[in-house]
Amino acid sequence: MPALRIVVDRLSDWTPYYPSDDLIDVATYLAQSPQEEEAGVTRVINLCTDLEYLGRGYYVSLLAQARGQRVLPSVETLNQLARKSLVDLELEGLEPLLESLARQGALAGETLTLRVMFGECEVPALARLARRLFERLPCPLLEAQMSHRQGRWRLARLRPLRLSALDGDEQDRFAAALNRHSRRIWRTPRARRRYRFDLAMLVDPQEAMPPSNRGALKRFIRAGRRLGVDVSLITHRDRGRLAEFDALFIRETTALDHPSYRLARRAEHEGLVVIDDSRSILRCTNKVYLHALLQAKGIPAPRGHLLQRHERQRLTELAATLDYPRVLKVPDGAFSRGIVKIDGPETLLREATRLFESSALLLLQEWLPTDFDWRIGILDGQPLFASRYYMARGHWQIYDHSSTKVRSGGFSTHAIEEVPEAVVRTALKATRLIGDGLYGVDLKQVGERVVVIEINDNPNIDAGIEDRVLGERLYERIMAVFVARMERHRRQLR
Repeated sequence: MPALRIVVDRLSDWTPYYPSDDLIDVATYLAQSPQEEEAGVTRVINLCTDLEYLGRGYYVSLLAQARGQRVLPSVETLNQLARKSLVDLELEGLEPLLESLARQGALAGETLTLRVMFGECEVPALARLARRLFERLPCPLLEAQMSHRQGRWRLARLRPLRLSALDGDEQDRFAAALNRHSRRIWRTPRARRRYRFDLAMLVDPQEAMPPSNRGALKRFIRAGRRLGVDVSLITHRDRGRLAEFDALFIRETTALDHPSYRLARRAEHEGLVVIDDSRSILRCTNKVYLHALLQAKGIPAPRGHLLQRHERQRLTELAATLDYPRVLKVPDGAFSRGIVKIDGPETLLREATRLFESSALLLLQEWLPTDFDWRIGILDGQPLFASRYYMARGHWQIYDHSSTKVRSGGFSTHAIEEVPEAVVRTALKATRLIGDGLYGVDLKQVGERVVVIEINDNPNIDAGIEDRVLGERLYERIMAVFVARMERHRRQLR
């Protein structure tokens, strides 16, 4: 568990709360040298009063970041809070939420003041608004003033709130919110097992086809704790809590225009170990990019053509010269979506016209029918698992979306030693072009020919499927990579 520092103006400011060894006054904190700090990552909660530019509280956040510590609020947040124009820019898009709250009767009168403590507030109906304010501008204590003018609610002012401004009931709520934020008790003592590291696992409880089922999530948590890692499930709404953790493990389907990518970027900015990192998401989620990359580096892949929306004449000429069937793909399709089998020139022109509505480029590839695709899991440049994913019955893809209920084919999981050497070798070559994260490489084997179909960041790891061979060791191997990286990162900060 990283060390924690709660910085206040004077130690007496903490009198209403349970005593903590993590408390430090601002003068002592500013006078410390980096050598006096504990080894490893330190989290700093800055509760000082003078947070204006070049004030003592401002310098707490500035020096914390210079020392490689994770501080709340950051200097960037303080600079934004100091200028209303930057606050408005960061909170752009808040109006629909305010309008929705007004329709529900949660906003009344002409003005309203809301006190936000680590993303929480006293009024349950305004919990979404409090969380949104904290997510966008993470500051332990915020006071928001809203006004109703010309028939619309607007955020008139947002500023840091002083700890000394809290009354008795608010002090209780602050202590509870701080406890939930840091998972420690401040008003009453409590024994808690201390873990070496904290890892956030990003999930979407509403996702229909998540990368890991509930059984796998539980096994990840158990494996992490066996290795001294406290694993917590979070959603994208918890982005304001990222500074609490040492690592982020994404177990939600990723995309570029999606909270998962933005959360990965933010976690990297906070200095967390991230799997999969934003660069891997960027490189893996676009089939056009992968096609060009594999082609440029000589990695075997299906032969294909890039089609451009504005080259209609070229497409018509090309369609007349090709042999069929072919496969037409949108760049960012997943789970067999956005992939169409083309049986002739007319079908190509029709389907290309339809798919061009959502993408300026399409990928047209040769059709390689097989009974199954290999999926080779790669982690940290080493093979992790191997599965065969079979085509859905009566269909040419693993997932069949032709009816209201998605159908999929069967599977089998194999020891790496049972997989043809060419398949594993090709998968490893392909992932070296992406990075050292966790990848699932889909390959087809047609006779002696082995080709890469896709490289997936954030691949499926489900209990009962990918863990059929390794069992609990699969989850421990993944957690062990996190531990090694977190330890390496901690040593670099010493």
